[in-house]
Amino acid sequence: MLFRSWILFGAIAVISYLVQANLKNKFERYSKIPTENGMTGREIALKMLHDNGIYDVQVTHTPGMLTDHYNPMNKTVNLSEGVYASNSVAAAAVAAHECGHAVQHARAYAPLRLRSALVPIVQFSSGIVPWILLIGMLTLQVFKGLMLLGIILFAMTTLFSFVTLPVEIDASRRALAWLNSAGITTVRTHDKATDALRSAAYTYVIAALSSLATLLYYVMIYLGGRRE
Repeated sequence: MLFRSWILFGAIAVISYLVQANLKNKFERYSKIPTENGMTGREIALKMLHDNGIYDVQVTHTPGMLTDHYNPMNKTVNLSEGVYASNSVAAAAVAAHECGHAVQHARAYAPLRLRSALVPIVQFSSGIVPWILLIGMLTLQVFKGLMLLGIILFAMTTLFSFVTLPVEIDASRRALAWLNSAGITTVRTHDKATDALRSAAYTYVIAALSSLATLLYYVMIYLGGRRE
């Protein structure tokens, strides 16, 4: 059973690499295609926020590539270097997607509220879970409760990964609908924006499946140790 788990881990790792490579390739390709109105990622983000009646969210830039994110704690849309000042289709899609999260926040979107509630738990457990699980496996025959605790904490991370899926998909849906209605994308470019955000969504699907596979792996070790 454990051998099958390692095969599954290997398959997920390969798929994850391919999905990440595909996303990078799509982003680089669509970064070379400008939007017809020439608006930058920053300008598009501000327009989408204002069109949705949101004026208390700042748009700023953050270092790195594909590091774009919305921070609900300080209400900032953080755009990466390749998005903030770019007028490409890729930049438009990413900027609108992150603003989709800001709209979710303003509308009290339930899955986003749940994910935000899980953040402190995930942040706390991420640093200690590997150690708890390692020590738990080494002492499984003596003290089974420690590994069970590790599994419960890791399950919170898995739950977080799956709650993230509807949050990201809904943000992309909001982004694409607004890009189309606002005239940012046209018949020539809308399918490219859709393709870029769909490729990004696949990374979250793989992350969730990988987390679930890892959780099941630890559960099987725990159950196997209990039978011995």
